[in-house]
Amino acid sequence: MITKNKKVVVTGGAGFIGGHLAAALLAEGYAVTVVDDLSGGKRDRVPKDATFFELDVNDTAALTQIMSGATFVFHLAALPRVQYSIEHPVETDRVNVGGTVSVLKAAQDAGVARVIYSASSSAYGDQVVMPLTEDMPANPKSPYGLQKYIGELYCRLWSEVHDLSTVSLRYFNVYGSGASAEGAYALVIAKFLKQRALGGPMTITGDGAQTRDFTHVRDVVRANILAAQSEHVGKGEVINIGAGKNASVARVAELIGGSVEHIAPRLEPHDTLADNSRARKLLGWKPTVSLEEGIVELKDEFHL
Repeated sequence: MITKNKKVVVTGGAGFIGGHLAAALLAEGYAVTVVDDLSGGKRDRVPKDATFFELDVNDTAALTQIMSGATFVFHLAALPRVQYSIEHPVETDRVNVGGTVSVLKAAQDAGVARVIYSASSSAYGDQVVMPLTEDMPANPKSPYGLQKYIGELYCRLWSEVHDLSTVSLRYFNVYGSGASAEGAYALVIAKFLKQRALGGPMTITGDGAQTRDFTHVRDVVRANILAAQSEHVGKGEVINIGAGKNASVARVAELIGGSVEHIAPRLEPHDTLADNSRARKLLGWKPTVSLEEGIVELKDEFHL
């Protein structure tokens, strides 16, 4: 069991999930260092009590120094944009694969106890059977999905070859306060809320029957902290972090309320649904925030 009052490092800590995680770790009594190059993150997401370094995660030597004395590292830094990865595979590979190798090497050299890697359900791609279980063969449909899957393999390899404790958490459609509503990778809930706040219709791709396993950021943050502290992981295990329930995009629009506009469908998996039994067993984790509760909170935040 990893105890409190230890130094920890959060890469990508100026991002949506990373900022929430850094704040929660501080509240738990950890001394938090955030590393982010601010290419996608925002400086104001970094909690004021965290130590901040504006740094490219591929700077392994600097990372090693920063990680010195850290008990564990949460690796969230990534370029998480599917369409961008299709158009810019070299640039995204450098960050999503090269950056992960750099983090693992730095953690190894700095004597870190454990690396908790933010993986992605995009590694599954299209699957015939639901729910999605961790032992299904990966079937990524974008460079981003492939890159995040390669990161999992590197984590397991580092555990086997270098005896560095690692665990990979596959996130499913994380939403919550501060989620991005911009760009092609915008989260549908955040996008709908912004559209409603601006007085426009919510744009639904296709018929809206496609489903997603929407998972609240607070539950994802708790999974990270449990993964750091658990005595039952550390050998590169891959663990789904999903609510275990899915809802259609049309249902999300219904919960938010307001007019909708249907636009052309796009190439994307039709459904996602996590089997979260491994998280329950190994981490003692279970989701606590329902989609209905989460959307009510966000509607209040957006004054809807």
